[in-house]
Amino acid sequence: MAKVMVAMSGGVDSSVAAALLLQEGYEVIGGTLRLYEPSGQIGPEVGRAAQVCKTLGIPHFVFDKRQEFERQVIAPFAEEYDRGLTPNPCIECNKYIKFGALLDEALALGCDYIATGHYSRIGRLGERQVIYRPNDAKKDQTYVLWRLTSRQLDHILMPLGELTKDKVREIAEGYGFASAHSKESQDICFVPDGDYAAFLEGRAGAPFQKGEYTDPKGRVLGPHLGHQRYTIGQRKGLGIALGRPQFVISKCPATNRVVLGDEELLFKKRIYINEVNFQAEAYPTAPIACTAKLRYSAKDAPCILTPLGEGEAVLEFEGPQRAPSPGQSAVFYRGDILLGGGKIVKGE
Repeated sequence: MAKVMVAMSGGVDSSVAAALLLQEGYEVIGGTLRLYEPSGQIGPEVGRAAQVCKTLGIPHFVFDKRQEFERQVIAPFAEEYDRGLTPNPCIECNKYIKFGALLDEALALGCDYIATGHYSRIGRLGERQVIYRPNDAKKDQTYVLWRLTSRQLDHILMPLGELTKDKVREIAEGYGFASAHSKESQDICFVPDGDYAAFLEGRAGAPFQKGEYTDPKGRVLGPHLGHQRYTIGQRKGLGIALGRPQFVISKCPATNRVVLGDEELLFKKRIYINEVNFQAEAYPTAPIACTAKLRYSAKDAPCILTPLGEGEAVLEFEGPQRAPSPGQSAVFYRGDILLGGGKIVKGE
């Protein structure tokens, strides 16, 4: 049977993924990444993963990828916020770290595959290995996997794609895993309290430069605390009263201005994207019909994708989409198949 390294954090999903692969007869080893340790001490996930591996009777390896994580994930995250974008670091981490650096380590140890606890399915479509949505639609994690390459997909297993979260917890309970009923975190791993602005200011060693709110016609409305603090579509936490609800419509990092306006101005039918990656089929040369979603928790909507050139495309939606944010991802599907994705440049 093939040999597989499971990317293990000590959490319930990766622990059950390892247990299931053992049941299927794979030769399983565990691999844990050291990524971000602000205290200078090894994170608790290493000990948790080691304990799970001991319970399962499998080898456990630890890989120090802190420099790669800083270079490929944290530094671009900070740089993109300074450029007025809204990045998604999990997408970059999946491409360069979890399914990049860790896959390289797995292959060097003679593994055929790397496995994770993502709620997604892997299957064949013609000559290609592709990603399908999971059976548990509420746990769908395909949105953060659009940047993976064909080489990576050929070496990936995702054993939780057929299961519900409740079933995964039940399996974990049967093995006596401490994580069986642990609470899930939705925070970015290197911003555990969710305060990304404080993280960025601490990293820069100085507070953001204050700037001005304006209306869509350029009239100054009042001061703000730095354009990095605000995201497209935001209403709460603006610190300004204008007599009616106002939303962040756009940002200009060059002038440090944030444009506020009525919610109707947030809706766009045409979305331009770049860095486009197609997984399930060749890059199209003509318009194609698909569905797409512009944020992790959104529902995808029907659209026409038209290629504009290498790595660029435009999405024309049947209905307007709320608050497309430059730097975020537009991810497209055909039914349950993840076709690919791209980064949002602008909407109109």
